[in-house]
Amino acid sequence: MKDYDAIVVGSGPNGLSAAIVLASRGLSVLVREASETIGGGARSLELTLPGFQHDVCSAVHPMALASPFFRSLPLADHGLEWIQPPLPLVHPFDDAPPAVLDRSIAATGATISPDSDAYRRLMAPLVARWDQLVPEILAPMVHLPSRPVSLARFGMRALWPATSLANTVFKGNRAKALFAGLAAHSVVALEKPATSAIGLVLAASGHAGGWPIPRGGSQRIAGALASYLLSLGGTIETSAEVKTLDSLPPARAVLLDVTPRQIERIAATRLPESYKRRLSSFSYGPGVFKIDWALSGPIPWTYPECTRSATLHLGGSANEIEAYERAAWNGTITGKPFVLLAQPSLFDAARAPAGRHTGWAYCHVPNGSREDMTEAIEAQVERFAPGFRDLVLARHTKNTVELERSNANLVGGDIGGGANNLLQLLARPVLAVDPYRTPAKGVYLCSSSTPPGGGVHGMCGYHAARSALKHTFGQQA
Repeated sequence: MKDYDAIVVGSGPNGLSAAIVLASRGLSVLVREASETIGGGARSLELTLPGFQHDVCSAVHPMALASPFFRSLPLADHGLEWIQPPLPLVHPFDDAPPAVLDRSIAATGATISPDSDAYRRLMAPLVARWDQLVPEILAPMVHLPSRPVSLARFGMRALWPATSLANTVFKGNRAKALFAGLAAHSVVALEKPATSAIGLVLAASGHAGGWPIPRGGSQRIAGALASYLLSLGGTIETSAEVKTLDSLPPARAVLLDVTPRQIERIAATRLPESYKRRLSSFSYGPGVFKIDWALSGPIPWTYPECTRSATLHLGGSANEIEAYERAAWNGTITGKPFVLLAQPSLFDAARAPAGRHTGWAYCHVPNGSREDMTEAIEAQVERFAPGFRDLVLARHTKNTVELERSNANLVGGDIGGGANNLLQLLARPVLAVDPYRTPAKGVYLCSSSTPPGGGVHGMCGYHAARSALKHTFGQQA
């Protein structure tokens, strides 16, 4: 077997990002991927009918566009093109026009009366400092901030429970519902501390950069990263599952784009028992139930604003969203699901045959749930788009068990690499100054189970590779 300077296990955006950082320093790098195709959560496949291209996990990418690392790479030269729908997000209601996350703060405020001014006071300072904040938000938890005042101002609001922040700042139900849907991306009960952080970041990213989709599907993100890595001399092997570190070719460093459960297995013989015990206490969050649809036409939303965005939050009121997310967090399914829906083919004709469309949706469910949420999700779509079911040509569903079977990192259907509770925002996967470095010599963790956590931004891989450069290769990070 050929020797390498570094081997990366897993070809998700974080694994590919780690490989790029190392290869750009002149190191020989091999990426090993268990699946037939690269990309991890950033993949696209014909899941329903021929000609219908579906994103298998992630679909809309505000943090990919905001990522300082991605922005430093020539990804456009390697086939990545972003599409910006006119509106980042729409949140429909039963009997009134929807709330809208517009690129303009003022235009957003106009849809959430009587809270236009309150929303402006909350969001305008974040958006004005967004370029300064993003590197801080996506940095390792323990770091010396270059913009401490801006970060502290963000943190003062971000640490609040989402319900508390919304009830304190807003008077009306429309603004509370919009913020609840944003904060629910945390996949944590919204009464928990720090759930406001996700809501604030997603709202600010929508105003500052939009919620874009990649032309041709999320696979194009992985494809562009892989293409750039190959141009740097990197090597990628697919259908090459790694069961133990001992099966790998010789290498000075190994970076694992996997979650703690896989680390305990893959690196079992090299990790001390004390570290394995700390990893075993790492908790996973609720899972998701996902549906992809092949459709005979565009979704027939009641309100036309819904056709101007690739992303919709289907949950009605804040109380409804909070109750459902609380139940999922506590291990039950109660009430109508909060549904996150994407309709990329409205803006990207490459996703479906002429005149046809695709739909993508999921809801949160208890970790490991085998519950079939098809009827409940489709009822939520029908609630805001009467006649939707008549358009369904085919559907593809996956419960949490099937998701984990297709991607071992999705433990119990958790798509975020671990629960986003306050403890694991501060200590991910363990409390450490350098959470990417394990006690095993030359072994690093580069997945979303490390800071800054889930999302397609590559920053976990970037930070892990910098740790490897410093501690294994003696290079200035």
